[in-house]
Amino acid sequence: MICFDPLWRTMKEKDVSVYELLEKHKFSHGTYDSIKHNRNVTLNTINQLCEILHCNVSDIIEYKESNE
Repeated sequence: MICFDPLWRTMKEKDVSVYELLEKHKFSHGTYDSIKHNRNVTLNTINQLCEILHCNVSDIIEYKESNE
């Protein structure tokens, strides 16, 4: 399963708030909700996050084996 746990750490390290993502960078609330609940997002969204945070994909997402 892909999860966004690294994103929250990276945002904290870079001092970027959720409010800033939504208001300054015009992220939709739906996209934020998908990220928050580890649901599918587009590669474009991952690319935008990397550009905003000046980081690599591994600083945004990680793969965790599911227990199913």
